[in-house]
Amino acid sequence: MTTISLRKGNTRLPPEVNRVLYVRNLPFNITSEEMYDIFGKYGAIRQIRIGTNKDTRGTAFVVYEDIYDAKTAVDHLSGFNVANRYLIVLYYQQAKMSKKFDQKKKEDEIARMQEKYGVSTKDK
Repeated sequence: MTTISLRKGNTRLPPEVNRVLYVRNLPFNITSEEMYDIFGKYGAIRQIRIGTNKDTRGTAFVVYEDIYDAKTAVDHLSGFNVANRYLIVLYYQQAKMSKKFDQKKKEDEIARMQEKYGVSTKDK
């Protein structure tokens, strides 16, 4: 109990720090056991979600039990070499991810409307 209070005592974390990490540039053939081995060294993991679709391959979400474990993992694993690929480990930011999906949704909606009304951007 005393080690926890020393670790968390008077420590201010940046506002973007949270328990959920977004990992990019993973090898496509990495297994969940390998992910737990790599990320489990820095603390208790609640869950790992590895991307399997064409759009999400090479990415994963890692959720830690404690915010300080997540911070330690980001500090140590950013740039870590796994199967000749350097990991990009970021804190998950809901606002940025939702913005990306909203933009994609809007582009799809514009394309549907252009097809519906026969408008083409090639004419310009």
